Amino acid sequence: MWRQPKTVWSVAFACVIAFMGIGLVDPILKPIADDLGASASQVSLLFTSYMAVMGVAMLVTGWVSSRTGAKRTLLLGLVVIIIGAGLAGAQDSIGGIVAFRAVWGLGNALFIATALATIVSAARGSVGQAIVLYEAALGVGIATGPLLGGWLGGHSWRWPFWGVSALMAVALVAILTTLPATPPTGPRSSISAPLRALSHRGLLTVGITALLYNFGFFTLLAFTPFPLAMGAHQVGLIFFGWGLLLAFTSVVVAPRLQRRFGTLPGVIGALVGFALILAAMAIGTDHKPVLVVGVVLAGAFLGINNTLITETVMKVSPVERGVASAAYSFVRFGGGAIAPWLAGKLGERSVHVPFWVGSGAVLLGVAVLVTARREITAVDREHVDETVEQGRPLEAAALTVGDA
Repeated sequence: MWRQPKTVWSVAFACVIAFMGIGLVDPILKPIADDLGASASQVSLLFTSYMAVMGVAMLVTGWVSSRTGAKRTLLLGLVVIIIGAGLAGAQDSIGGIVAFRAVWGLGNALFIATALATIVSAARGSVGQAIVLYEAALGVGIATGPLLGGWLGGHSWRWPFWGVSALMAVALVAILTTLPATPPTGPRSSISAPLRALSHRGLLTVGITALLYNFGFFTLLAFTPFPLAMGAHQVGLIFFGWGLLLAFTSVVVAPRLQRRFGTLPGVIGALVGFALILAAMAIGTDHKPVLVVGVVLAGAFLGINNTLITETVMKVSPVERGVASAAYSFVRFGGGAIAPWLAGKLGERSVHVPFWVGSGAVLLGVAVLVTARREITAVDREHVDETVEQGRPLEAAALTVGDA
């Protein structure tokens, strides 16, 4: 899995930096609110505008990349992120920051969907191994982002925004200089292709599951810093631990669980575990140690879920992988855009309620997921077929099917 062509490593490096941008902003949510006199729900709009635009923009990523090629699409996305993040840090109002976070979301849509499809297409080995490589980049980026954001945010809440812009410039140079030209190949994708792809039951079900899971995820990410009421450095260290555990389980634990139990049981176990942690945080919201331990332990379940869900999206439907990724992300981010705002709004009434709502939504996602049991089980059979093609003994592959 680690013997990959230069193309894969170039894109993976850019992914690390791109995903640093997610956690980089998290430690400064409360400092922004304190400095600009904003409420938790107003600050949470930084996530809502980002996700809403990113979700809708996913519908055009395939249309753009099929006409310009992967490299140009990646570069365009990075340029838009550089502009959006840089100008967000220069604003003096919540409205201004929210607006340029939306611009940032547009760039992220162009970059993330294209990066995933590029890694899966160019990587050596199975699709599952390529997904693990992608999730490793995600995990490293998410883990280091809060640490850097906490350090920069200790000087000013503006610095993490400018830090993202600078890091994206580094990624831009890396892609520009190391990624070979990738002219468009194959048929041109239409804007309606992701919407048509959602007619496939398995893909739509996984997308709705991820939408509901986002209610728990963004309660953790966008709301927890407020009841924690800690400085940027401390919040950064807490989410650094969360990111480390997420990276470890996504790369090491998730593939082993998939081989031993199968994709569907693995995802269900991860989601139920995450829901229980959110419930514990709802009960112990007034106790900071409970919140700290809950945040860090949640990373273990989120890492497992991310790897297994992403691989499922790439395999559960017969459509092209770029189209499948765009369709899934449209439902997940576009529909889940309300999640961070709702968590902040509910938290203004009671700090316990957002965690209860997040826990309930994640469990509802489990109920939705099991309705596509047959389609998701087929992913395990494809995983076994890939393993056999790489030289694994047929008897061992058969055991995996039995375990699933």
